[in-house]
Amino acid sequence: MGNSLKILSWAEEDRPREKLLLKGRSALSDAELIAILIGSGTRTLSAVDLSKQILASIGYDLNRLASLSVKDLMQFKGIGEAKAIAIVSALELGRRRKNAEPTKKIKITSSQLAYESMVPDLLDQPVEQFWVLMLDRANHIIRRRLISTGGIAGTVADPKVIFKQAMDDLASGIILVHNHPSGNRKPSNADHKLTQKMKDIGQILEIPVLDHIIFADRDYFSFADEGQL
Repeated sequence: MGNSLKILSWAEEDRPREKLLLKGRSALSDAELIAILIGSGTRTLSAVDLSKQILASIGYDLNRLASLSVKDLMQFKGIGEAKAIAIVSALELGRRRKNAEPTKKIKITSSQLAYESMVPDLLDQPVEQFWVLMLDRANHIIRRRLISTGGIAGTVADPKVIFKQAMDDLASGIILVHNHPSGNRKPSNADHKLTQKMKDIGQILEIPVLDHIIFADRDYFSFADEGQL
């Protein structure tokens, strides 16, 4: 009874916490959850209203929120460095939790499954990264390897490094995956040349390149599906 009276006496800034305690976390809106993270608003906006303002600016899209940096968030009046870090950290924990879910052997039977297997690592990734999926004879993923990380313009994929690691993993086949932070799924001339080079080396080493996926957040390009492998 005493605890209930204490909750009822909380200030408006604490109402989302009150709601979470009384009704459970699923009862809170996205704005209320963000309000708990930032703790307080401004003189003219409550924490919830400030959170709504942030969400409105990105079309209420949590995926877009996850792509904002600390500096991006600090552009909002009332969001200092500490509050921005709290938001970024919470979203990163959510992403890691999804990535850390109990792993089961994933069998790659389509480009869609290859794309989906990379979502935890490449969704909202602001710079280009090159990954390789190492597959066994049944096309189960043995391991996902990050080969290189580059800038916004591109990254380097060294065939010697890639096939050495494929041999270390005893891979029977590989799938190349790299992201385009711009969101453009169209392969560049360099992408085409690299794919052909990797295909040729894979045939010699008997570690075939089964596909090359260009990851563009909401979409992807598959060299295999397009008959370009």
